[in-house]
Amino acid sequence: MSLVNLSLANVIAWLLAAFFFVGAYGNTFVSPEIAADYARWGYPESFHYLTAICEFTTAVMLIFKPLRLYGSLLGSAVMLAAAGTVLLHGEYAHAIPPLVVLGFCGLVAVLTMKRAG
Repeated sequence: MSLVNLSLANVIAWLLAAFFFVGAYGNTFVSPEIAADYARWGYPESFHYLTAICEFTTAVMLIFKPLRLYGSLLGSAVMLAAAGTVLLHGEYAHAIPPLVVLGFCGLVAVLTMKRAG
């Protein structure tokens, strides 16, 4: 047995964790453009910190197998909110990336449940 389990669920979960860590960093140290987006969408000035906390928590949970299912569900909620926000504001092309990530979160959830069952 190898020291590193390179199952599909692990690889996708680690890639998602990296994605959410980058997102958490970007929402903690928000650019003026992103801050303007949040304002245009009607979110409070410091809402990006809540997003960053959710993304950071998702990333950490995805790394640890006992928490992975919950991390994939939290990540799904974050991406569903992101897609919903841009769709409600008519920014349809901007919904594609969060919907793709939502799909990967769902895949990790299914694969995690299969391994547990």
